[in-house]
Amino acid sequence: MSTTRRKLTTIFSADVQGYSRLMAADEEGTLATLKKYRDAMARLIEAHSGRVVNTWGDGLIAEFPSVVESVRAAIDVQNELAEYNAGRAADERMLFRIGINLGDVIVEGDDIYGDGVNIAARLQTSAEPGGIVISNTVYDQVRNKMTVGFEFLGQLPVKNIAEAVPSYAVKIGETPAAEPEPKEPRTEWGRQPVQSAPPARGPVASSPAGSPVISRKMAIIGFVAAIPVVVNLLSWEGEFWARWPLFGFAMLAGLIWARTNRLIDPILATLGVAGLGVIAVNLLSWSGVFWAAWPALVISVAAGLRWITGPGRRRSAR
Repeated sequence: MSTTRRKLTTIFSADVQGYSRLMAADEEGTLATLKKYRDAMARLIEAHSGRVVNTWGDGLIAEFPSVVESVRAAIDVQNELAEYNAGRAADERMLFRIGINLGDVIVEGDDIYGDGVNIAARLQTSAEPGGIVISNTVYDQVRNKMTVGFEFLGQLPVKNIAEAVPSYAVKIGETPAAEPEPKEPRTEWGRQPVQSAPPARGPVASSPAGSPVISRKMAIIGFVAAIPVVVNLLSWEGEFWARWPLFGFAMLAGLIWARTNRLIDPILATLGVAGLGVIAVNLLSWSGVFWAAWPALVISVAAGLRWITGPGRRRSAR
């Protein structure tokens, strides 16, 4: 017999905008697409140390021990699904809305219930298609820890909860446009568990997709970096002075990549970029002494400690 207890956790709620319309147009194709997208979502949730709690219809509930990782997972999900949708016709795109709340929940077996879950579901319904909305409890934890922007949406009323919930939209770039549709009836999460959808038959292979905003930033940096090189060559006086501005732009691009990549821990990636930068400075100003060995050693030790104790090590051991 399962026991009931309470805990504080981060709840991630997602569903498909316009699911009934998609099913009416192509039932089998919509179910196949939903399975592919939800498999990708589950993979990214697990990569950020989250757990899928339940699925029903077109919806999904997950929980995370880390508030920051829950928002990072949501951003990764929307970026990857945007890449999937890019090759589809506008009326065939499957756009998820995501709501995230940090709250106290009731735990019974593998399921979670209560106001904390209801608030996440309510935030999800107020999100734009392809967008993310978070509660003020989440915002307070992530606003100084992430490089994304936030837009205050005001006080969001929630059924059966006396006080409205301040909510924020996570700004992850342009969200896909979609035709407004009537709200579909939704089941409030109560004491009765929601039946899960059939388990996935196998993983869907896919490669992580980068943010279009980051890709544009890299293109701009590359274009600007080429300007001093061209100026140096056109006014050549025997010295390639453009190596220094070129180095600066390369470091900027490396640090942006380190903070946004989904392959390794961002802190490890930042330390790697810093180590390469120190070595590059030594080589660009070479005077016969390889002094970069010592700072590179210190950075390597810091990276090793991070790898042993940080989240990247814990995930790789799973």
